[in-house]
Amino acid sequence: MPEEKVQSNIEEVCVKENRIFDGKILSVRCDEVLTPSGHKAKREVVEHKPAVGMIAFTDKKTVLLVKQYRYAVHEETLEVCAGLIEKGEDPYEAAEREMQEELNVKASKLYRIGEFYASPGFCTELFTLFFAEGLTRSSLPQDEDENVSVYEVKLTDVPAMIREGKIRDSKTFAALSWLMAKEGIAPDA
Repeated sequence: MPEEKVQSNIEEVCVKENRIFDGKILSVRCDEVLTPSGHKAKREVVEHKPAVGMIAFTDKKTVLLVKQYRYAVHEETLEVCAGLIEKGEDPYEAAEREMQEELNVKASKLYRIGEFYASPGFCTELFTLFFAEGLTRSSLPQDEDENVSVYEVKLTDVPAMIREGKIRDSKTFAALSWLMAKEGIAPDA
């Protein structure tokens, strides 16, 4: 098997930053970069605050999801409970808070699964995913601009929901695929 060539210098260097917008949860810039081959290019970047998401798994082998209207795509989505990490919060604290705000539950066991970038081609959002079990009732008020409702789904129904396009949010797709693999549930072909 031929040996793969590893490019030692693949980093692009910013030569000019152009900040376009600064908002509450994100900022936008269009940078001019120098590529490793010496060419200049433009890179559009959305700087987004880090976030958390939780797979809330019940003793009945169901998952608690939130149903909410997402203005950007003009549709109601089913998603794992998620939210931004607030200033001074660590991801675990944010996960506990968000579950109480959106799902009205607290987990006796909260495990960090891992981190991933939501869409690294243009966005800096780093997402930390948790698995939550041992759920008990506990609530905090929802954020003023949120209107979410809890939707309980049997894990065995998830493959068909993904295939039928009922789950279209990327963090939820990733989280539920992880849970299906953990529980030995094959994708629906």
